Amino acid sequence: MTLKKYKFNYFFNLNINKPLIIFLHGFMGNINEFDEAIKLLAEDFSYLIIDLPGHGKTEVLGGEEYYKIEATAKAIINLLDELNIDKCHLIGYSMGGRLGLYLTLNFPKRFIKVVLESASPGLATEAERLERVRRDAQIARKLSRSIIQTDFAAFLSNWYNQPIFGYIKNHPEYDRMIESRLQSNPHELDKSLRLMGTGCQPSLWEKLQENKIPMLLLVGEYDRKFISINTEMAKICKFAQLKIIINAGHNIHFENTLAFVENIKSFLSAAS
Repeated sequence: MTLKKYKFNYFFNLNINKPLIIFLHGFMGNINEFDEAIKLLAEDFSYLIIDLPGHGKTEVLGGEEYYKIEATAKAIINLLDELNIDKCHLIGYSMGGRLGLYLTLNFPKRFIKVVLESASPGLATEAERLERVRRDAQIARKLSRSIIQTDFAAFLSNWYNQPIFGYIKNHPEYDRMIESRLQSNPHELDKSLRLMGTGCQPSLWEKLQENKIPMLLLVGEYDRKFISINTEMAKICKFAQLKIIINAGHNIHFENTLAFVENIKSFLSAAS
């Protein structure tokens, strides 16, 4: 089984009277990524949170191919089987959103409703993918050279200067988030970026048109790049609805937790 190639670190909180959500964090995140949102959702939902390959305390026991999106998706399905989870809701952020979309489109019988936060179906053309692979390889090299913490801290500061993150550095909890990110292993993040980055994953644009799972696409008002991507996603998938969240960039659940939770509760509780 693919699952045997991984030693997943996860936390499973199950109440049979509450619907279950699986949460998939973003690049450089970990099992605690959604803690504040989960506090507000726990009264109504059970949850499964996981450290994805290359992150947190999860260990990849196989070769580098097990960092890829295809193998990771199969391993998560195997984990759901092991935990006797037949169907659940799914929430994925950024990298976790891309993985969540891949899971939804390839294993549609396993998911009831799906929330994708600042996610994409990948890149449509081979030329775009090759260029992104090249760029991600450059970033990965910087990561792998971040042996000392000051180098890694500088990398993180540059990372969050990207326009998609809007004004995240002004958030009162920004320093706390950085402290959490600094616990990551740069060498493992290197593998994740090179092998599960946007350029490496198969394009999901065409398959998205076939989707019949109710899907909520969340993007922050300052994240112009992903507003454009998700607007196109909503156009080609009639089962997807788009919501633009105010006072947030790419990382909505961190910057505007209340709006994030309110939209999730409304979407998951509504009749399909």
